[in-house]
Amino acid sequence: MTERIDAHVHVWNRATDPQDWIDPVTMGAIARDFDTHALAGMLRATGMERAIVVQATNSLPESVRLAASNPASVAGLVCWVDLTGDVTAQLARIEENARVPVVGVRHLVHTDRDPEWLLRPDVGLGLQALSARGLTFDLVVRDWQLGQAARVAAEHPDLRFVLDHLGGPFGEGADQSVWADGIRALADRPNCLAKLSGLSSGFRPGTWSAEVFEPVVTTALEAFGPGRLAYGSDWPLAELGGGAGPWRETVDALVEGLSESERDGILGGVARSAYSAA
Repeated sequence: MTERIDAHVHVWNRATDPQDWIDPVTMGAIARDFDTHALAGMLRATGMERAIVVQATNSLPESVRLAASNPASVAGLVCWVDLTGDVTAQLARIEENARVPVVGVRHLVHTDRDPEWLLRPDVGLGLQALSARGLTFDLVVRDWQLGQAARVAAEHPDLRFVLDHLGGPFGEGADQSVWADGIRALADRPNCLAKLSGLSSGFRPGTWSAEVFEPVVTTALEAFGPGRLAYGSDWPLAELGGGAGPWRETVDALVEGLSESERDGILGGVARSAYSAA
């Protein structure tokens, strides 16, 4: 059986890295610190062994601190660097005292003030630098940005792109037609993968079930195939929708009809390959 790797988790200490995006009223379930000890407990509870930690803010100091930790539960770090700046120098700063392997980079595209940030020429140069170093780029975008993502992936065929949360999360009753077209366009690019993660955080606990997400996951499976999909809990944001445990159970139910090797890939093999996680 392939090592179980959760492809998408976060940890944060708000004393050193304030998470200003957390609304204490509507996001009370995550309005506190989450450390690697808690991460290890979540992984055990969900039957996973290690995880890919993903940056939570567009902050170089946060990425430096995350890389300097060394918990056995972390297989790699997707950090943040300013892709419009000196990517090599920034990565050198992160890696100087790193005890966690840096495996990729992410920028919070969905909240950037520039709605076409992905298409900027200077960003393109930064993506070229990532490709030269063999790193991935995590896409955190919304449905209307999937077309941009597909265009950029076509322009950088040697760079591996990993779509977070299937381009969601989706709220209750959301129209998914734009998303479906976008996800197919992105999946047409062979250098793109996607994570089965983050979908439940847009729902109130107890208001969703596997049936709610079956059309979404079916579309993703048809577009990408199981060999380009990876399970991610999106912990601790999963707490907003009821927890990482229910989401893991939901993914298990939705991929039950796949072969054992395909399920093993989704639960670890794809993440290990995508992020070159040793």
